[in-house]
Amino acid sequence: MPTTDWNPILRAELDQPYWAELQAFVAAERERSVVYPPAPDVFRALHLTSYADTKVVILGQDPYHGQDQAHGLCFSVRKGVAPPPSLVNIRKELRDDLGIEAPPHGDLEAWARQGVLLLNACLTVRASQAGSHAGRGWETFTDAVLRAVNAKRERVVFLLWGAFARKKKALLDLDRHVVIESAHPSPLSAHNGFFGSRPFSRTNAALIAAGQEPVDWSIPP
Repeated sequence: MPTTDWNPILRAELDQPYWAELQAFVAAERERSVVYPPAPDVFRALHLTSYADTKVVILGQDPYHGQDQAHGLCFSVRKGVAPPPSLVNIRKELRDDLGIEAPPHGDLEAWARQGVLLLNACLTVRASQAGSHAGRGWETFTDAVLRAVNAKRERVVFLLWGAFARKKKALLDLDRHVVIESAHPSPLSAHNGFFGSRPFSRTNAALIAAGQEPVDWSIPP
């Protein structure tokens, strides 16, 4: 669990029966197979983006399941790892929306440090097996994260990409917060409404309208 200001907010989850079962499952998975991300990175999104600072949420489904890809931030990969196809398309939309050319790497930590919570619904996955840790309890935990963010008085912008993420709209107060939804950036669906959705400029417009600082979406070299 994160040791940031999320800890008191989410501590009650640790007392729920599902939490012990989930942690035992993940520990057993790590003993018999390769699990991503590495254990120190599982809660990285919550370590880098405090509850107090969270003003944007980007919701992914699963960590990347390829070698060295997942590092605890949805859609992001560390420097030195080739950006996966969904991230390539996110970078293309960033360029088309705001004219920002991303550097060769795909590390989105700079966004996380500005209050953009890069949260996956599942926080672990077995290597090469997408969805392999779904339905084991992570979704219960990350739904608690979403509910906590929803409880903030300040406006938060939620970017929900794809059918899975868009279902989470039911957890959100649409009178207080802003939801920007579209197709998923995956190559299978990006042309069905992700490209041209202008999520980055629309997010900043919503933040500015609420008197908040916009996000600098540029990615440092």
